[in-house]
Amino acid sequence: MARFLRRIALMTSLSLCFLLLPKAALAAPLEDAPPMNLTAPGAILLEAETGAVIFEKNADEERPVASVTKLMTLLLILEKLESGQITLEDQVTVSEYAAGQSGSQAFLDAHAVYPLKDLLKATIISSGNDSAVTLAEYVAGTEEAFVSLMNEKAEEMELLNTHYVNCTGLPAENQYTTARDVGMISREICRYPDYFSYSSTWLDSLTHPSGRVTDLTNTNRLVRFYQDCDGLKTGSTNEAKYCLSATAERKGMRLIAVVLGVPNSQTRFDEARAMMEYGFANYARVQVAAQGDLIGAKIPVKMGSREEVDVALGSGLGMLLKNGQAGKLGFETQLPEFLQAPVEKGQEIGMIRVLLGEEIVAQLPAVAAENVRLPGMLEGFHRLLENWK
Repeated sequence: MARFLRRIALMTSLSLCFLLLPKAALAAPLEDAPPMNLTAPGAILLEAETGAVIFEKNADEERPVASVTKLMTLLLILEKLESGQITLEDQVTVSEYAAGQSGSQAFLDAHAVYPLKDLLKATIISSGNDSAVTLAEYVAGTEEAFVSLMNEKAEEMELLNTHYVNCTGLPAENQYTTARDVGMISREICRYPDYFSYSSTWLDSLTHPSGRVTDLTNTNRLVRFYQDCDGLKTGSTNEAKYCLSATAERKGMRLIAVVLGVPNSQTRFDEARAMMEYGFANYARVQVAAQGDLIGAKIPVKMGSREEVDVALGSGLGMLLKNGQAGKLGFETQLPEFLQAPVEKGQEIGMIRVLLGEEIVAQLPAVAAENVRLPGMLEGFHRLLENWK
């Protein structure tokens, strides 16, 4: 038990709550307010693995986000690739409607056929509206049908303050999202290594079927000018102003900084950089315990082939640790005085409560570490004799 106690002492405050929340939920921020002056009307800093929110500003305020909208478009494409419904080698024809998109473009040729991987590259690196619509039409037949899939996915993820009208982020009435929802979509994107193979690229090119070449420059300047940044997505329109969801991974921890609605381009990069720098300087991702770890306790077993059973953790424990917060948490076990055989390995037999002061912030199941069967007839007879004595 002493070893487990030493490991528990490393745990940090409210981040444990994230272990108990639904997939889509993000709990209250660890800090009451941003520790820096943010001009962005909406912002959030979170850790990708746990979803722990470090701090936020107007994170639930609905806003247009321009091409940051494409994160949902790309998430659906990545899901289709993972499921095998589409492949990177698929040959995709560009419609006149897709080729005629305004705003940022990859300058695709109408009626030309491109490998899907080239369209994905152009959408991620240079935020091509024409390539995004081409992907949407390939998956769903029309952009309108694809947008329905986007809204269905938003509902599935419980993005309560998000609604899509197009797949590009071009200005449209009744199209909006929030910093929190963008953060949640960004977390999902981070599950796909294929995304980073494109989003971490600063310069590339697209060779069209005609032989014409278009240079592709990453719209996210942090990929080049901020250490360890490898994504995610920029966006800008007159309506949305300048927006960014950025991510970087350092020392085993991935942070996501969302900055929405700033008045000039460089400010979004400066503020996202400052947010992530604060996070990396003050927090660390810690794996405290793994599922199956023994906690050092044993419970007597009545009428079993063994007299006692070891107690293990029924689930793992990972969280965000803030510098200087070690030792603030305690725990208590709730275990029965004894068990009745038979006992199955993995059978839940109690719980471990994790406390912040007197407040319970997490409950971890305690389980039997091995099977304890009923004794055989001869063994049972000897047990009766021993008990009789």
